[in-house]
Amino acid sequence: MKDRLSLCMIVKNEADALGDCLKSVQDLVGEIAILDTGSTDETVAIAKEFGATVGHFDWNQDFAAARNEALKLVTKEWVLVLDADETLNSKVIPAIEAAIAKPDTLVVNLLRYEIGASQSPYSLVSRLFRRHPSLEFSRPYHAMIDDSVQTLLATEPQWQITELPQVAIFHTGYQRTAIAKLEKSTRAKLAMETYYEGHPNDPYVCSKLGGIYLGEGLPKQALKILKQGLKYSANESANLRYELHYHLGNAFRQNHEPEKAIKHYQLAGEQPLQDKLKIGAYHNLGALLQTLGKPDAAIAQHQITLKIDPTFAPGYYNLGLAYKALGQVGEAIDAYEKSLKLNPLNPWAHQNLAALLFRIGQIAESQKFFKQAIALHETQNPAEAKRLKQKLAQLMHQ
Repeated sequence: MKDRLSLCMIVKNEADALGDCLKSVQDLVGEIAILDTGSTDETVAIAKEFGATVGHFDWNQDFAAARNEALKLVTKEWVLVLDADETLNSKVIPAIEAAIAKPDTLVVNLLRYEIGASQSPYSLVSRLFRRHPSLEFSRPYHAMIDDSVQTLLATEPQWQITELPQVAIFHTGYQRTAIAKLEKSTRAKLAMETYYEGHPNDPYVCSKLGGIYLGEGLPKQALKILKQGLKYSANESANLRYELHYHLGNAFRQNHEPEKAIKHYQLAGEQPLQDKLKIGAYHNLGALLQTLGKPDAAIAQHQITLKIDPTFAPGYYNLGLAYKALGQVGEAIDAYEKSLKLNPLNPWAHQNLAALLFRIGQIAESQKFFKQAIALHETQNPAEAKRLKQKLAQLMHQ
């Protein structure tokens, strides 16, 4: 299979992550094509250590232009696209080999897992495709082949689009250093804003840029652009309509309009997608119901989320909050413990579990979790660590 598949990447200053990415595909691809857009670290040297063909490109705020330039380096029949902060799940290799062996397959959409995501841990990405002369990346931000795929299908309808149900890509972007994340997000935002100026009715750019504004705490700006995107989304994919409704739910929630937020979370959940892709909507709806003083309804939502993905640590954490609100201490403790098994770095789970254990008289065990919470807060939130130390001292002297 190696003689049929190439890895294609664009990179800039990715020395901290590139090696792991390239190691993950060694048993699958027969060619590595990497386009560097201005690295000043060891990125290029690392790429060459793995036998990569390396090209160079002057960055021009256009991800699609860079992706298409990188495609020129590829010589094999199939193309796998990864970013440096992604790795391939080795367990999916047999499924990939089977999918690209079919003569009528054009694109294989891959399920990506967002490691460390607190809301939406899964996304579907069109990253594995046949090297057809009509396929190219479009849009200068979040560059994708989807537009050219639809154009090609209009003239060559025999091609098939498929997707794999298992996780294919692990994305560690949430765990990158603050500097690395800031540089990458700043480049994406600038590219999106430039494109949006000339394409204000494009639902895709509205969704992505709206999501960025939400991350910056600008719900009013996000609402304006997301509503515009939804208005023109009737003929778009279920995946994009889900994303618009999901972001609108978050925007209305930030803007203190809970009923409208609930409506859009529910509309997001109704989209015809595999359930893993809708976890964010279910999870955020449950959290919102909790803040509205409806713990029973919140529990129902979190149970839906955890049935879909029993490894989703934030789901157990929020379930613990809801049980605590109902006074169901045993159930809350169990939920917090499950959350911590999956994510032992959540200081709030340690802290809430400690408080419940103290309430039922398990003082020694409670102290252990309080101390773990303090240690984590000291690296993430020193003010909360100080407050919690004072609170713990008061409790121990009661």
